[in-house]
Amino acid sequence: MGDADIKTSEWRLVELGRVVLLVSGPYSGKLATIVEIIDHKRILIDGPSIDEKAIVPRHAAALSNVVLTPIVIPKVTRAARTGVVKKAWEEAGVEKEWAQSAWAKKRDQRERRRALSDFDRFKVMKLRKQVGHILSLRIHGDLL
Repeated sequence: MGDADIKTSEWRLVELGRVVLLVSGPYSGKLATIVEIIDHKRILIDGPSIDEKAIVPRHAAALSNVVLTPIVIPKVTRAARTGVVKKAWEEAGVEKEWAQSAWAKKRDQRERRRALSDFDRFKVMKLRKQVGHILSLRIHGDLL
């Protein structure tokens, strides 16, 4: 028998310490971590954030209302208390890691664009046209 390379799956698993993004409900857009798996459809989450506005209190949430992120906090045990989760959250640097992810940056950009006024959207359109024109000149060699 030859050597076999065994690879783990690249899927995001529902596991203790997995950071989730809430997509519906009163805490939509906030981060929390899985503290306990209740059943195949519900989890117990806790979101001890550094920012007061981003705190998610411990509660049961349906898996259909959360999205699993690639971030995992390794030191979270089953039914860990809020203080333990908060300490592990800060040690893992979850909020810093999330802020640096492409996913978070894209969400922030989308929110900024939604907040634009008509005149701001018009200015963005004009600037994009100018950039496109400059790039087309550069491609055709007219501008060096």
